[in-house]
Amino acid sequence: MTGNTLVLVEPGAHRPGGHHQGALIALAKAHPRTVVISPYGVAGESWRQLRAAGARVRVPAGASAAPLTAAALALDSVAELGRRVLRFRRWPDALCRLPHQVTLLSRCMAEAACVRTARRFGPGPVVVLSASEALHGLAGLLGGTHTRFVHEVVTTEDAALRLLGRLVRAGERRVQVLAPTEAVRTDLAGRFAGLRVQVRPFAVADPEDRLTGEERRRAREAFGIPAEEPAVCLVGGWWPYKDIDTVGAALNRLDGPLHVLVAGTPLHTEVLDRWRALPVVRLHVVPGPATQAQVREVYAASDAAVVARRAGVAKESGLVVDAVRLGVPLLVSEHDPALTGRLAGRPWVRTFPAGDGGALAALLRDLAWSPLARPPGDAGADLGVPTAAEQTAFLYDTASKGAL
Repeated sequence: MTGNTLVLVEPGAHRPGGHHQGALIALAKAHPRTVVISPYGVAGESWRQLRAAGARVRVPAGASAAPLTAAALALDSVAELGRRVLRFRRWPDALCRLPHQVTLLSRCMAEAACVRTARRFGPGPVVVLSASEALHGLAGLLGGTHTRFVHEVVTTEDAALRLLGRLVRAGERRVQVLAPTEAVRTDLAGRFAGLRVQVRPFAVADPEDRLTGEERRRAREAFGIPAEEPAVCLVGGWWPYKDIDTVGAALNRLDGPLHVLVAGTPLHTEVLDRWRALPVVRLHVVPGPATQAQVREVYAASDAAVVARRAGVAKESGLVVDAVRLGVPLLVSEHDPALTGRLAGRPWVRTFPAGDGGALAALLRDLAWSPLARPPGDAGADLGVPTAAEQTAFLYDTASKGAL
């Protein structure tokens, strides 16, 4: 089976950097015959790394995919127009949700076009790495058999899409759904009673990516961070599930110098301005979208990565896996009991109650006189994170079974 082509569909490959792009590149490196299909192209940095790995990079093509691609683009334009029109005044919730429902249809069409295109490359697994959380049956019916990773449930199906989903429920037999955590699996199972969902980590570990001492030294020099002063990083966009308020509360409590490196998009400019005005905070901002090289440099310059989320957020934390993979210690909120349990007792992790700025401030103070140990090379495996080779083997096994 491993001599066949592995087709990876990544709808977000046109965005530079990020956790999903890192997994895409790692999987492509792990398999000698990989085709990457993205409906909107691939960002330059990712494209170069994929080509260096020997992967073929394609966009949807062929007579069967063309109508689906056209529909996806048209629906995306309608959704964007709807968002613009509805943002100027307060409308009923049902009306405000319409653009999001159209977006779900657009994403479904784009995924189906990519899966259709995959059939041009012969037998082998077809995996949508960042699939929509809805219309699974329609994606299977229009695109064909494939495996789909659903990372979280953000937008649910309203009445019209639920009806459409019931009409094409037979298509769910063509899809195999993977959820990165038990909480996401439970959420999907509750919304789609007939859908077969299995828990499988999305993130992959690669010990060869580990930061070297020389990289750390050069990164701190580049940011102007003295060796004796502590530094932490906040990586990734400030989405609603991120608890930036708690980080701000902790920074306001500090009485000694701390370098804070921020990389990602979107960011809150007014919050950054407040942090910059704090007498003990030395702020370094890499405005997004940051490249993978820039994010790596931010991690390299840091004594620890801060992962602060709101209580109850239970999606997979790519930031935790990235830090472990690179060998960066962690300060993590206790937002997800399952994650907290896996990290408990690790000498390279300190946790704090979600929403507790005082507890986080105490951990930040400790970094100045008691730096954390760095995660060992096998820390990812110890947490249950597969290597890229193990992930591709699993995907082949899943495809060969034809059902979960």
